[in-house]
Amino acid sequence: MTVDDTGSGAGAERRVDPQGDPYADPRAADPGESGDPAEGNPLALRLEQLILGASRRYTPFQAARSAGVSMELASRFWRAMGFADIGQAKALTEADVLALRRLAGLVEAGLLSEAMAVQVARSTGQTTARLAEWQIDSFLEGLTEPPEPGMTRTEVTYPIVELLLPELEEFLVYVWRRQLAASAGRVVQAADDEEMVDRRLAVAFADLVGFTRLTRRMEEEELGELVEAFETTAADLVAARGGRLIKTLGDEVLYAADDAGTAADIALLLVETMGNDETMPELRVGMAFGTVTTRMGDVFGTTVNLASRLTSIAPRDAVLVDSAFAEELIRTGDAPASEAEAAEEAAAAEKEGEEPPTYRFALQPMWQRPVRGLGVVEPWLLTRRAVPPTP
Repeated sequence: MTVDDTGSGAGAERRVDPQGDPYADPRAADPGESGDPAEGNPLALRLEQLILGASRRYTPFQAARSAGVSMELASRFWRAMGFADIGQAKALTEADVLALRRLAGLVEAGLLSEAMAVQVARSTGQTTARLAEWQIDSFLEGLTEPPEPGMTRTEVTYPIVELLLPELEEFLVYVWRRQLAASAGRVVQAADDEEMVDRRLAVAFADLVGFTRLTRRMEEEELGELVEAFETTAADLVAARGGRLIKTLGDEVLYAADDAGTAADIALLLVETMGNDETMPELRVGMAFGTVTTRMGDVFGTTVNLASRLTSIAPRDAVLVDSAFAEELIRTGDAPASEAEAAEEAAAAEKEGEEPPTYRFALQPMWQRPVRGLGVVEPWLLTRRAVPPTP
């Protein structure tokens, strides 16, 4: 086996033994092979170099060797970030080597397990991939309209990216730090270590009614505008009222809140806001309260499944909750156990010359019904409680 002593030079070559060398390329790909669409496109390569801040220098196994990690682990990190295999094309930069070295260093120091490091790569890749797609498809597309006749979009793109890149990078880091601080604050307030992963949360799905029919009637551009308006409105309302938007699915949003009262307020506000917009379809919401497992920014478990099922059976412009959610609202004093009990409390308070209890929400039990995969459930219809008139 011979190794180029330069380690990372542009002309570095290496004969490897796949059985004995941890830096060997297990695919043994032809160095000339590449699945890179940018190769051969001068503008794409110039943009790549501008954005990455470095030129192509390494093949994958050269990058792995320079970072001091095995080719197998380097490939796992690369795929986890969402990138396609590139064979042994010379397509990687110093930044790629540094990223490999940092992740591997966290594992070596015992701060992360190898599996956790791969999860870090995957969650970061998935989140930023969506952001990058949106910025290119929507943001940059609008900004790079040729300002003068005869100019092409490609002639405008490079200087625009050059101006925007540092500002967008600073803003991205700022928002990430803000989100990290908020998330860390929620976690450290957990009652015990188990709640840091498996927590009791209110989970809700809000779903546009008849969306499939709309897709057959509306033009693609109109449909895109409707979805964007729905997602924007939902995201703003959820954030403003203290909830957390977990994900959007076109005609549906999933959000969570630490307490049932917050989730209930958001759900009813969503229904009211959409109902006041004539361009929007009707909305239905299903919510459940209970233990939820959080992974990579998403939520899983029976509570999430129950909220989804309740959404599918909720009436139009209405909110259904499960019995655990109803019990939590009653426990916290956000809703009375029944209107009869609320009337008795009001009468007793009036007799004593005191202010009657005030409740934000009303709960109406619905018929019990079987729900696929979850057995029989007892949904409750959630509404705002009317404020009694002042005498």
